[in-house]
Amino acid sequence: MSILDIDLGIRQATAQALAYVRKESLDIYNRLHSIHEDVQFVQQVRKAYPKLPISPNLRCGAWYVDPEIATNVPAYFKSTDGHFGNWSFNLRRPNLHLLPVIIANRGIILVDSTRAGKRIPDALSKTVPIWCAVINRAVALAHPDKEDWDDELYCPPIAVSEQERVQIEARIDEWAAALAKSSYTLPSLPLPLRPLWLTPSTSVFPQLPDDDELACLPVICVSASKQVNEGMERRSNGFSYVQGSGDDHELWGMGLTPQLFWENKERLLRCDRDELPSLVAKLVTASKSQGAPETWKSQPTPISAVGGRLLIGAVPDMPSDLPRTLPDGEGEVSYVVISAQVASTDEGDDSGTPRPEHILRLRMAEGKKDQILFLQSVMPDATRYIKERLAKGNCVCVCCDSGKDASVGVVLASLQLFFDDSGSLLVKEDGSSAPVAPSKDSIKTRLQWIISSRPEANPSRVTLKRVNEFLLSSPAFRRK
Repeated sequence: MSILDIDLGIRQATAQALAYVRKESLDIYNRLHSIHEDVQFVQQVRKAYPKLPISPNLRCGAWYVDPEIATNVPAYFKSTDGHFGNWSFNLRRPNLHLLPVIIANRGIILVDSTRAGKRIPDALSKTVPIWCAVINRAVALAHPDKEDWDDELYCPPIAVSEQERVQIEARIDEWAAALAKSSYTLPSLPLPLRPLWLTPSTSVFPQLPDDDELACLPVICVSASKQVNEGMERRSNGFSYVQGSGDDHELWGMGLTPQLFWENKERLLRCDRDELPSLVAKLVTASKSQGAPETWKSQPTPISAVGGRLLIGAVPDMPSDLPRTLPDGEGEVSYVVISAQVASTDEGDDSGTPRPEHILRLRMAEGKKDQILFLQSVMPDATRYIKERLAKGNCVCVCCDSGKDASVGVVLASLQLFFDDSGSLLVKEDGSSAPVAPSKDSIKTRLQWIISSRPEANPSRVTLKRVNEFLLSSPAFRRK
């Protein structure tokens, strides 16, 4: 046998081994049982700190925290804001909605996970520490009278080198100043925030002092998954443990979501490997075939900076018949519904039923596919309709399929066009208005109004680019 034949054989064997590893890592049976194993550790942490609220860091963290014990305020810390050289405190993800929870409960537990190669995800080892330090320094800027205020940057030495920590530290003052100058309202913290870290390899959980002896408000960062060689490890009870199984569930979940997993957890875990894909398909199909609820699953969010005249909601949360009023609202409500699943208002209705005047429906798929349509059709039609309804004294609720992207873009454009910098309505009863000249800063401020009221708002970069293009350029020069 020649050297070339040996080399070819080695390459083929390596390729087969890699294919096997990939197949095992994407196997839904392995993934769900791995998540279940990691959940046991999260429950241990919960028992060790029963007084602290526990919050998943979306999206991955939601697989590891039972909704029955989780707070209704999830965290939105992204690993990309902690990647080496890309460190950031992002004003589009300030997570300020966590501060009242932390203050009220004297701390919080955040849960996330990471794939092979790391013990702690960057979101917990760097993004959260950056957040704590920036919040502490911004509070110190707003309240210079605070004494013995610890605003140092703390990172886990097992995950972040001292050299990297020093590089990040040099940026904290800049980010704190930007936060202090933003339109966000910072509460006065009684104590500084301090991150702590727990992983399955932690031998002893730290003891927290009594509330009246605390020197800081602990932000306990829990990395749920065990670090294993090559990210996989065989278990004696019939599955391969996959580190960070909750990550990127679009690749392996077959449509399964954390909510569906927790609603059907025992049934899924009891299912045989061969039958599991069929069961998952049935659960996913059943969840999609459910009709619209009779009442709102989750109430739309009023934008408080404009007195709730504009609201944001999600199409899956909408009732089958959209009411003309909302439980906590005043006056009538009109709706703009942007969805890939509905016929646009101007496409007509096969049933011949006249469309109610308080609803405008616009067809658009979320993501990059329909972004030109968003610029050329959806935003012009939606803002024209919103102006009409505001002139009639209505509040306007804008819903999209996610409740985070297209609806946020339309509301952002409307805030710029129809409200001044103090949040006062510019549209008069006759429909006339004198809009404030838009700028990147004024648009940024209005986006902060939205995020302050609806922290889960997460417009994509391309959506924000289209909003800027819509507001800052002449229609003649807009992208065709």
